[in-house]
Amino acid sequence: MTEPLDRLTDRLLQVARSAGAEAADAIAVRGTSLSIDIRERALEQAERAESVEVGLRVLLGGRQACVSASDISEATLSAMAERAVAMAREAPDDPCAGLADPAQIARGWDLAALELVDPSDEPSPAALEEDARAAEAAALETAGIFQVEAGGAWSRREMHLAASNGFSGGYARSSRSISAVAFTGSGTQMERDWAAETRIFGADLPAAAEVGRLAAERAMARVGSRKPPTGSFPVLYDERIAASLMSHLLSAVNGATIARGGSWLRDALGQQVLPAHLSFIEDPLRPRTGSSRPFDGEGLPTRRRAIVENGILTGWTLDLATARKLKMASTANAARSTSQPPSPSVSNTELTPGTATRAELLAEMGTGLLVTSLMGSSINGNTGDYSRGASGFWVERGEIVGPVNECTIAGNLRDMLRTIVPANDARPHLSSRVPSLLVEGLTIAGA
Repeated sequence: MTEPLDRLTDRLLQVARSAGAEAADAIAVRGTSLSIDIRERALEQAERAESVEVGLRVLLGGRQACVSASDISEATLSAMAERAVAMAREAPDDPCAGLADPAQIARGWDLAALELVDPSDEPSPAALEEDARAAEAAALETAGIFQVEAGGAWSRREMHLAASNGFSGGYARSSRSISAVAFTGSGTQMERDWAAETRIFGADLPAAAEVGRLAAERAMARVGSRKPPTGSFPVLYDERIAASLMSHLLSAVNGATIARGGSWLRDALGQQVLPAHLSFIEDPLRPRTGSSRPFDGEGLPTRRRAIVENGILTGWTLDLATARKLKMASTANAARSTSQPPSPSVSNTELTPGTATRAELLAEMGTGLLVTSLMGSSINGNTGDYSRGASGFWVERGEIVGPVNECTIAGNLRDMLRTIVPANDARPHLSSRVPSLLVEGLTIAGA
């Protein structure tokens, strides 16, 4: 019989106390995954994995240590606790390390309202293979596509967190996905592109054939790529990759970065960082979304908050330790793995959408670059200087004239984010809801 995760974390806390820990928290994670991959019309891989991991953090005053294991025998748990206590005795003292005060911890939540788990039975390998083959077949119907790599996958993950301050809670989440990568051309003229969809509920997935057709359509659109001209032009980040631009803002307001003094936004609290009509919201309680969670990695209740409100940066992303260092309150943003102590991280984010379609923003930009893929990265965390390899489509007089590749786009994030113009095409099921974004005056290095 499989041991419930709450009993497993309780056992860990007991052995930690017996080993001499003054305070401790324990996390247990159980996961099951199933994936099917199709290539060249043949089954390439079928994989099923099941795992259990446990992690223990012990504290001796301000000294802490973390250990983890994938064996949950009594002997292993006892050895973990003894090792963690011994490590903590040798660790440097950190006055900011410590568990939440009991008055801070979450004590009630509504998991059913979050809809994090599909109640349907685990799909069979045959059902996932059917999805993959349907995606492959649909992509191969497109003239010019000679090869497709397609897959279907499902996973379910449970976690439970408990601490000596009285917190105990857990939840599960499930996921089902379909993906396809389509290839066209040959040699140096070969092009590829992809499409993928993931949902918590399998019934919410679009048809597998739609995924395959979209991958093929995107790959064929890449045929004949060339370098764009060099110069200063507007750039439109396609919705597929626009969230990457906002991720740089999230990195810059992360409490760990701020505490180190290494952020290009370290002096921007209370200042304008986005256009005045835009807000950037985190909502960990959004139903039916893959990153939702009722409490954070330190047991604090999560809540909706504005990272940027009406263009103004309102606060940092903080766990307990970084909040103490900055003499602020935690924003309940701790993330935790079995092998590492908590650190600040966001869950679901959303940028205020615009009113224009992507096509209308293309018309507005006139001549410039529509970016659909980014590669490499050179971001200066202290200054916000930005440079990335890119490919996409060249736009003239508001119309796409052809695909481009092998170019670099560069600018400064502080200037870029203050001029963004969002479209209205963000996909509502994604954890990061960011629409296509038009940015003025970036430097493009191409032909």
